[in-house]
Amino acid sequence: MNKTEFAQKLAKKAGLSQAKALEIVDIIFSAKKGEGILAVELDAGRKVTIPGFGTFGSKKRAARTGRNPSTGAVIPIAAKKYVFFKPGKTLRERVSD
Repeated sequence: MNKTEFAQKLAKKAGLSQAKALEIVDIIFSAKKGEGILAVELDAGRKVTIPGFGTFGSKKRAARTGRNPSTGAVIPIAAKKYVFFKPGKTLRERVSD
């Protein structure tokens, strides 16, 4: 499912116009700088928990050294911040059935 299909299903279920549904999807999920409720919260280092569905969050990975698998040379790997999603119990059980 892509964003347009998601908006179509939202519009049908909520009785909205497709344009309004697409606007709502963008308000929640946009990844553009300063937009998207979810992305703004993750940028600020906060978790977003939707009971029954799951938790979105961000973690920091420390800098470390690694090896180039083809040459064996030691290379530095920079620290980075990354996004994670942990599904809630209800979603896990529904998908596993």
